[in-house]
Amino acid sequence: MWSPDLYARALDFAAHAHGAQRVPGTGLPYTVHLAKVAAEALRACVEDPSRDANLCLACALLHDTLEDTATPYERLVEEFGDAVARGVRALTKNSALPKHERMTDCLARLALEAPEVRMVKLADRITNLEPPPPAWSSSKRAAYRDEAREIARALHGLSAHLDARIAARIEAYGAHVDAGA
Repeated sequence: MWSPDLYARALDFAAHAHGAQRVPGTGLPYTVHLAKVAAEALRACVEDPSRDANLCLACALLHDTLEDTATPYERLVEEFGDAVARGVRALTKNSALPKHERMTDCLARLALEAPEVRMVKLADRITNLEPPPPAWSSSKRAAYRDEAREIARALHGLSAHLDARIAARIEAYGAHVDAGA
C-alpha cells in the first residue's frame, strides 16, 4: 500500500527543488510533468500489488531532481533513504558522457536497481512522448522515438500496463515524426 504522506513529502520536495522551472514548450510548472510520471507509475503499481509503490512513486516524483536541480545526492539520502536516492541517481543521465552514450549508460545502471525504479524510466518516457516542441526537426523527433524504442526493449516485461502504454505512445509519436518531415 502506498503512502499519501510520502507522496506529498516527495512532491513538496521536488516542487521546491525545481522552483520556477517549466515543462518545455508548455509554460506549465515542472511539477506537472512529475505528477504525470507518478500517475503512470502508480497505475502500474496498482496493477501489481507486489510492487513497492512507495519506492516507485518517490522515485517518479524525484527522478529529475539530481539531473535538473542543485540538489546533492546526500540530501536525497537524508530525506528519503538510500533506496530512493540510489534509484534517482540511476535515473539520472551522466552529463559527463557524450550525448549518444547517456541512455545506454542509464539503462545499464537501471538494470542494477529494483524493478520499481526501472518502471519509472518507462513512465517518464511515456509522459515525454507527448507532442514534441514545434522547433524539433524530423531527425530529432525520429531519434527521440528510436530512443523510446530502445527504452521499451530494455525494460520490457516489468509491467504489462507500462509495456502497452509505451508501445501505444511510440506508435502515436510516429505521426509527429512524419509531420516534422
